[in-house]
This record gives sequence, C-alpha cells and structure tokens, in this order.
Amino acid sequence: MTKSQTRILPRGLIVLLGLLLSACATVKEPVVATCPVCPVCPGVTTVEAPPPAQPLQAARWNDLPGWSDDDLSAAWPVFLQSCRGMTSKPHWPQWRAVCDEARNQPGKDTRAIRKFFESRFAPFLLTNPDGSTQGTVTGYYEPLLRGSRTRSAKHAYPVLGVPPDLLTIDLSEVRPDLKNMRLRGRLVGNRVVPYYSRAEIAERGLEKAFPERVLLWVDDAVELFFLQIQGSGRVKLPDGRFVRLGYADQNGHPYKAIGRVLADWGEIPIEQVSMQNIQSWARANPVRLGELLNTNPSYVFFREMPLKGNGEEGPQGALGVPLTPGRSIAVDPRHVPLGAPVFLATTRPNSSEPLSRLMHAQDTGGAIRGVVRADFFWGFGPDAGAEAGRMKQSGQMWVLLPREAATTQD
Repeated sequence: MTKSQTRILPRGLIVLLGLLLSACATVKEPVVATCPVCPVCPGVTTVEAPPPAQPLQAARWNDLPGWSDDDLSAAWPVFLQSCRGMTSKPHWPQWRAVCDEARNQPGKDTRAIRKFFESRFAPFLLTNPDGSTQGTVTGYYEPLLRGSRTRSAKHAYPVLGVPPDLLTIDLSEVRPDLKNMRLRGRLVGNRVVPYYSRAEIAERGLEKAFPERVLLWVDDAVELFFLQIQGSGRVKLPDGRFVRLGYADQNGHPYKAIGRVLADWGEIPIEQVSMQNIQSWARANPVRLGELLNTNPSYVFFREMPLKGNGEEGPQGALGVPLTPGRSIAVDPRHVPLGAPVFLATTRPNSSEPLSRLMHAQDTGGAIRGVVRADFFWGFGPDAGAEAGRMKQSGQMWVLLPREAATTQD
C-alpha cells in the first residue's frame, strides 16, 4: 500500500489495522474461545414531546380572583371605546352583537355591568405552550420630553418620522395565517434587504439624508430612547406649547432589552434593573451611552398626533382609541384579540399587594411577545413613569370572549 493510498483511509481504520497486525505478530497458537451470547438489545422507546397547551382554557367566573370586587363602572367606558376600535378589525363580526347591546346598558351600575359580562361573555384562562399560566406584567407610560422645532446646541437629538425608503411588507397577503406579521426593509437594486439597525441609523445620520422627516429636536438622548420604548409621548416646546408624538412604524429589527445588557456587563444586578436605574447608569456613563443604546437594534419612528383639550385624553394605542390609565394594556395580538376585555391578576410594582381588575387589550408593543404577557398603561408624567419603571410582576390573565365567539374555542 502506498502513502497516497493510506491517506484516503479513515484514521480510525488505520489504527484498527495496526492493532490487528500487532496482535497477529504476538499470538503463536490460535486460541479458541467461546463468546457469551450477546444480550438482546431492548427496543428503543421514542418519547414524543407533548403537544403545546391550548392558549385558551375554559374557566369559570369564580376562578377570577377579585372579579366580584372590581369597580366595573370604571372599566365600562373603556370597553365602549374598544367596541368603537374593533369596527375596523377582522374579528368585528363576532363582537358586533355584544357591542350593540352594550351601548344600551347603564354605565354606572357595577352590578348590572357585572351581570352583563357574566351573561354575554365566557372567560378563558390564557395558558403558555408549556401549560403554565403565569406570565410577566410590565408597565409603560406617556413620558414628557423637552424639545424644539429647530436644532440647537441644547436640542441636538432628532425625533424621526417614517423615512421614505422604508418598505413594509404585509405577509398576510401571501399567507392569511401570518395576519399580524410584517417585514420591513429597503430596496437595493431589485433586492429587498433589511432596513438599517439603530447603530446604522446613528452612523449614517438619517436626519441628514431625510431632513424633511425630522419632526422635532429634543434635549436628551436617554429620554428619546425611552420614548421609543414607550411608543408615545409629549414634547414641551420653548414657547410652552405641547406636541404629542405617536408610534408610526419601526425598522423591523427585534427589540433587545438594554437592562439585560447592563446586567450581562455586570453594571446592574438583574434583580435591580429598572428604568430609573438604567437612567442613572446612563447619566453616570455618557461616554458609553451610545454603545449601550446600539445593543438594541430596534428603532421606532413617530408621527405627530392631536392633543385635545388640556391633554386629559390618553395617547392612541394600536387599536386606534385613546388609552386609559389603569385600564388599558398592551398584549400580543397573535393570542389576544385587540379590543377584548382581559381580567388581570397581578401585584403592584415591587409589591405583593394584589392588583386585580378588568383591563382592555388596546395596544401592542415590540417587547410584548407571548400568550401570558401584558404591559400595563399607567398614564402620563413622572408619577406614572415611576410606577411603570418599577413594574415587572408575575400575573395571570383571563380573556373574555362573547359567548358566540367562545363556542369556536371549544
């Protein structure tokens, strides 16, 4: 056998041949031995993973902790708002009858409202694929920033509207089962490629490429980042007037929590991560701020929204109706229909005090993913921000569906 031939033999086979040849050289007489009967190998049992649990599990009204104690008159106007928002949604036909009936119900009598829900709706416990029913409940709010229509040394950070080269591809036109999935990208020649990440937007200076898409200039990069996380906010101009900003679109990149990044860096213990502690770290580390923010590739674009009256009306959520502090939540619309009443059982921020009440699914969010997942809207201003920034609780959720629609869930 030549060298060139041995090179193509597997290494393990060469070693085995060497051992056999060595054994032949040392054995002088053949040794006859009887081998024991080989045991019969037991059959291989294939263990199949259990199928994922159904996300909606039928429940009873007395399963909802605190249902009989909630002041439903505070939730009733929010429900009527949801009915108005659902008229343009695909699931409206299943809700039309119950919403029409609701308009004729007295809105101040809690007992009558409770009777209405119990007679016209069925509760379903939201359940994770692994069968667990606990999920994460965070908080959000409408922040206040300070800004200007023109750039200056003080107001140096741009609030961007949707850039003209951002493409949005609705996948439901190809596959109806992907009705809540959209791709974002941009054209390069005749190819669609991912849109710029946050770091690329900052590096390229998108405000220079599309100056006409700059809505405002604000004075704080950290507050601007949290404005993008909240999805809406107000900006106070130098003349004292206020401008409301609402979510318009997103660059298509996944959201990554910078609090988790700071914990991974060893800067903040994971159990102490909060909006307030992240802001404190950013103030103390301005040189590293850009590095931190760019770890989250997601970037949100805004549009100006009307600010009615004295601003007592909340910002508009994904359902297209104003959000109500303490009664509106953001959900994952893949699992909870937008507009649906949702009974939430959780605790107050950094507390074991129960917080159980009827909420309404009126918004969505890039970080709100999963069956048992909610973002609790606290309202406007610093007090709401203090509550929202500290809230990361465990909780359970029951979605209430009209009985006509509920029969399709059995």
